[in-house]
Amino acid sequence: MSFRASVGVLATVLLLPGTGLAAESLPPIKVTPSNAVPECVTPGRLMAFLRDRNPRLGPQHQKIAVEYMRHGEALGMRWDYAFFQMVIETGYLTFEREKGRQGNVRPHQNNFAGLGATGRGVSGEAFPDVSTGVLAHLQHVLMYTGEPIDAPVAERTQKVIEWKVLDNWRNGIKSPMTFAHLAEKWANSKAYGAMIAKHAEIFAEHFCNTPDPAPELLAEARPESRDGVRSRTATAPPEEPAAQRTTTRPAVSGRELAQRAVEEAHTRGETRRSSLGGAGLGALATEGEAPAAVTPTLETASLGAGVRINPQPPANAQPSEPTSPLSPLMQAASTVGSMLKSMTQPPPAPPAPPAKTTCRVWTASYGGTKAILIKAPTPEGVSFTVLDVNEGAEKREAAAYIAAYAKGGQIESTFTSQIQALEKAFELCPEG
Repeated sequence: MSFRASVGVLATVLLLPGTGLAAESLPPIKVTPSNAVPECVTPGRLMAFLRDRNPRLGPQHQKIAVEYMRHGEALGMRWDYAFFQMVIETGYLTFEREKGRQGNVRPHQNNFAGLGATGRGVSGEAFPDVSTGVLAHLQHVLMYTGEPIDAPVAERTQKVIEWKVLDNWRNGIKSPMTFAHLAEKWANSKAYGAMIAKHAEIFAEHFCNTPDPAPELLAEARPESRDGVRSRTATAPPEEPAAQRTTTRPAVSGRELAQRAVEEAHTRGETRRSSLGGAGLGALATEGEAPAAVTPTLETASLGAGVRINPQPPANAQPSEPTSPLSPLMQAASTVGSMLKSMTQPPPAPPAPPAKTTCRVWTASYGGTKAILIKAPTPEGVSFTVLDVNEGAEKREAAAYIAAYAKGGQIESTFTSQIQALEKAFELCPEG
């Protein structure tokens, strides 16, 4: 946490005219129906707000607001105020102190809240990419509410939880935890909360009522909302129209399906996979128990379809034993009795249709070269995510992904490349 390092950078912005918001007006950290992120707060407008104050914004930070929205919505928190806190902590992502002096935290650390930066040259923690750094910040903020954080990304977050340093302080707060509470504890100063409030005020006054300069970033933060199509990954083909569905499918190997998915991704120009979940990720952050066995939908629907009973004996059937002269009469009486019985009894109820379950294959990435296959339950059935991870951090990154986006998930296997993991994913989920 680097509050003092940012004060000089903020001096001019705090002198801008405005109504002035008190720190006490800051909202609760957790989202509720009455405490939602305003619709005007979009990644495109936030990036315009940020570039207005830092025209030299680095290329790696050009879409950082997308990550705040994606992870924040998955965690159910006011990610917009966490974003305003981030610009204070980083000096609008310049990572500079007053008068342009370099701060303790450097841009390559992807540490947007000064986690572990205790001053006197201690630079704090480093994270492998922007997305992971944003998740670490948001998890640390959410921790103040007492919300359980499974497999925290940041070591600082894990230590604060283990040491229980916030428990007594938190127990003394009877109302919902707000950013004002957090600000006073974070920096031991009410001025810190006033700065967060001021940034929110400036954004609302000067950017909320302007056209979104980059609406495509909103679609990137919420991939599944874009034209109603799943667009977070190249491995989830669109549903077939009902009129085109068939009852049989040719057998295709997992290797062929994986190669096809990769080729289609390149054909569509999708040279970059989604970084750590997305909104879809909104789709993968589903609560649930361990997934049940998956039966592909179309194959299940074809069972019993078109079945016909042939009442005629086969041509090579052997003749039956001779019958007595009374047999035809007895058979006729039996037939009539069966017909009368069927007419007086209600028809049997049709069998209940089998429960439909589906599976999907997704990809996500921490930027590493190794791949982990994660299986997780979804409302429709089950998902298989091929997660690219960094060597030496496989378990930590997989645990962080499962905790944030694949609740109830488990690691199926670890692979040396993405294509191998995709092969296995399509073997387990041919419908993809």
